Amino acid sequence: MIDRSWFAALLEPQRPLRAILVGWLATSIPALVLAALAGWLLPNAASPDLPVGGLYPFLLVVVISPLLETLIMALVIEIGLLALPPVAVVVLSSIGWGIAHSLAAPVWGLVIWWPFLIFSTLYVTWRGAGRSKAIAIVTAVHALNNFIPALMLLLPA
Repeated sequence: MIDRSWFAALLEPQRPLRAILVGWLATSIPALVLAALAGWLLPNAASPDLPVGGLYPFLLVVVISPLLETLIMALVIEIGLLALPPVAVVVLSSIGWGIAHSLAAPVWGLVIWWPFLIFSTLYVTWRGAGRSKAIAIVTAVHALNNFIPALMLLLPA
């Protein structure tokens, strides 16, 4: 029998810290696999142009972007839920974020849709426990997802 308790952490708003941990793992591990696969299949693809060196780029990627993107995502999801079922809104949200990130670097969108699928799922799951709690959980997962790549931004160019 398959243990589905980890999946429940994404779909049942019961334990915030567990949701953050499971959300981070469910986001980061598949995204790393997708990034490796994209790099292998498209070795010459352009990567996003992010500022490198110093604390500002690190804070931008780990603190500012996760919060702003979560707030935008929450607004779009709330509007979407007025007309569509939650599953459709979650899928459309992840596709939309993939497209948005593809504008910076096309291959980035092939990777980023997965994290936003998890972020959107977490937001829809936790919004019933309070929108601010949902925003906090998604922002935390997003920040954790960005943390290790952001460490590389601390290195001088």
